[in-house]
Amino acid sequence: MIYSLMLTWLTCRACDVEPYAYLLHVLTELPQRAPDADISDLLPFNFAPPKAAPPHPA
Repeated sequence: MIYSLMLTWLTCRACDVEPYAYLLHVLTELPQRAPDADISDLLPFNFAPPKAAPPHPA
């Protein structure tokens, strides 16, 4: 298990992805998928962090 987390962290770093944001996304998205769903979009090199909303005018 620790090896898998370390490998995920290294892959994220190699893909210029923040590991915590990636894992948070995967662990919230994966339970919502059907068991036979394609999960290739959840791989680190396909991960696109959600865009931050623009600040509201005061």
